[in-house]
Amino acid sequence: GHCRLLCKPSALAQHLVRSLGRSAALRGGCWLWPCWPRLQMLWQLLQPPEPEPLVARELLQLSDAGLVALDWLVGPWGAAGGGGGVSSPVLLLIPNAAGKVTGGLLQLGLRALERGFIPVIFNRRGHNSCPLTTPRLQPFGDPGDLREAVTYLRCRHPSASLLAVSEGSGSGLLLAYLGESGSSSRLAAAACLSPIFRGRDWFEARMPWLYEWPLLLHLKQGLSRYAGALAEVVDVDRLLGSRSLRELEETLFCRTRSRPTSWESYWERNEPLRDADEAAVPVLCLCSADDPVRGPPARSLPRELFRSSPYFFLLLTPHGGHCGFPRRGPGRCWAHEAVLEYFRAMAEFLRAEERRKGLPRPR
Repeated sequence: GHCRLLCKPSALAQHLVRSLGRSAALRGGCWLWPCWPRLQMLWQLLQPPEPEPLVARELLQLSDAGLVALDWLVGPWGAAGGGGGVSSPVLLLIPNAAGKVTGGLLQLGLRALERGFIPVIFNRRGHNSCPLTTPRLQPFGDPGDLREAVTYLRCRHPSASLLAVSEGSGSGLLLAYLGESGSSSRLAAAACLSPIFRGRDWFEARMPWLYEWPLLLHLKQGLSRYAGALAEVVDVDRLLGSRSLRELEETLFCRTRSRPTSWESYWERNEPLRDADEAAVPVLCLCSADDPVRGPPARSLPRELFRSSPYFFLLLTPHGGHCGFPRRGPGRCWAHEAVLEYFRAMAEFLRAEERRKGLPRPR
């Protein structure tokens, strides 16, 4: 599929090249609308998965009494949260920053469920009908709530490998978590589909209206349910009258009544790659050169990070749109198969390293 892998040379990189090279996923890519990536992007946002998965929701109370929702994908292979065996890998799915659970993300969860994974969707405070019990939402790159969710999953599945995959702007949360946590992330591997690497630039550059307006309306619809609680901390009329994602983000987190801050200070604390040098978990980033949401590759892809860090891998394809990567036949998205193959290759490499070094399996 004319994909290129950009990374620092290492034994892990060589193993990944061999594994992905043998995979049929990369040979099955087919771009049906090469001149209309924006149309394909809108179709990806609106299309439902086939079949529609069953979901069992679990509310997790955080240290400040806030709530996040964990949606376990359920199929005929098992009960909620236990689709695989006791030691089956747990796959944490992170939606985009607006909390929109797309058909593509659900489709990836179904594919993982069929392969023996235990897929679970992480919903931020107030997103996707998660109750808002505190007048506080999660900033773009604040991994605090995600850290508590990962700790809970580790306690619930102590012998399973924890994996994570994010979609679009939700990758800002995953990348920030990996950088802040370093070697204590408790994840074995991670992947990002069409990630947003530079949050501030992304908000300021604006996106195609085909993408921005549906997400903006989705966010406003969710926030309007909690207008009474949020009125204590923000100007709700200004919030619901926002005409861009940047204006909404600035109103929510910078123009607060109790602790107002500047747009510059906000991004000093929330840029996804602010601690990227500390990441100690393999991360595969699948990107397309024609992504209309992320922007031109020359200014939106941190190529130097992939050349210098042994943990970051960039799989770059000329066509694929934003989180689309379409193909003919079942599955419709070849990136899903590539991600699952990547996780299989990572597990194989780690097992081989343990045998070579004579290390005991972690308990």
